[in-house]
Amino acid sequence: QVQLVESGGGLVQPGGSLRLSCAASGIDLKYYAIAWFRQAPGKGPEGVSSISSSDGSTAYADSVKGRFTISRDNAKNTVYLQMNSLKLEDTAVYYCNAYYSGLQKEYDYWGQGTQVTVSS
Repeated sequence: QVQLVESGGGLVQPGGSLRLSCAASGIDLKYYAIAWFRQAPGKGPEGVSSISSSDGSTAYADSVKGRFTISRDNAKNTVYLQMNSLKLEDTAVYYCNAYYSGLQKEYDYWGQGTQVTVSS
């Protein structure tokens, strides 16, 4: 059974930092592209960051560029999202997604989400 479990969310003041983790079981994350999404109250989902399985290349939404860093630890089968200089508008539920596409196979898994609240 495949599970993605996010953790590390919480309440933080503006300007603070959090590190989110996405730990996998049942799959080897090194073969998957990983993305973090978020959904704020009353808004649609937003792609935040991604990291490829092939060369580790990363991408970021303009809204988080320079503040967030995505990384992966294949030995721990975990992907991280380091979030610095947090702003009120970063408040959302954050989800990790693991995606694999190969010959006639495609897998897409989601975690349950972790709440990040930025508030003074």
